[in-house]
Amino acid sequence: MENTPMPEETHLPQFEQKIDLQELRTAVDAIRDNIAQVIVGQEDVIDYLIAAILANGHVLLEGVPGVAKTLTAKLVAKSLDIQFNRIQFTPDLMPSDILGTSTFNMKTSEFQFRKGPIFSQLVLIDEINRAPAKTQAALFEVMEERQISIDGEQFTMDAPFLVLATQNPIEQEGTYRLPEAQLDRFLFKINIDHPELDHEIEILTRENNQDGTDKTAAIRSVIKGIDIKTLQQTVRKILVENDLLKYIAQVVCQTREHPFIFLGASPRASIAILNAAKAFAAIAGRDFVIPDDVKAAAVPVLIHRIVVSPEREMEGVTAKEIITQIIENTEIPR
Repeated sequence: MENTPMPEETHLPQFEQKIDLQELRTAVDAIRDNIAQVIVGQEDVIDYLIAAILANGHVLLEGVPGVAKTLTAKLVAKSLDIQFNRIQFTPDLMPSDILGTSTFNMKTSEFQFRKGPIFSQLVLIDEINRAPAKTQAALFEVMEERQISIDGEQFTMDAPFLVLATQNPIEQEGTYRLPEAQLDRFLFKINIDHPELDHEIEILTRENNQDGTDKTAAIRSVIKGIDIKTLQQTVRKILVENDLLKYIAQVVCQTREHPFIFLGASPRASIAILNAAKAFAAIAGRDFVIPDDVKAAAVPVLIHRIVVSPEREMEGVTAKEIITQIIENTEIPR
């Protein structure tokens, strides 16, 4: 996992908790334990996914084939008692294949709208970069506003509504670069690396001991949809000092002024860091944000929102290196 490590859980008895986080901590542990029954390692990835759920944000999972991107997303879906749909993106996929279409009802002599697979609460979009621009554009409104406008009508998505998308960074044939406007709608971009040696041995051991049954069959939902909304409301109440708001703004503004960056992050990125930092604080058992929470959010929030200048990209400079440099050079509030 390339992203900044998650802040460690802290126990601060000298501070009185103003927000009861026990229910949230119980839910987080339940999801972790659920996924750990199948996935070996990837603890940071799982925590980032949980943080995204708590912050009500969408996630883009990137990694080479075989690192369990789709499996991890499906396990998250199985852990939540909400509606789930999976969409396999292909070059011939049309917007109507996602959103739905109006059909003529011969009995009533009227057009009726048939909802597409996007009408769910958790949508897994597999290989999102395989669909052309017009199909990608169909996701803009629903990802940002949680609604769809079609045939003069507006359809509001049931809350919570989350999109988990996967893509392969290596294979380029038959793929399309995601528009910047769409990338900006993802809270996190999480890079999933190959497992370490010990983890790979554990994966083989578990596979060797399988008796042919579905490895996900034992996974049961541990959180209801209504509880997710309650937890999201709890996270929004997490305290953030004004100095930390200024810190977030300084980090994001520097992406617009950095000489190595062609396109910097927008205010939507600042809001994303704020919401993600609150989620990290809650996961760590705190009802207030600390600078480490902001640092943990910065890389996965900004890495897909900035564009490295062509000259520096040719020299091998990466977005992560620049973001890390910006964080290191920004004064931490005391």
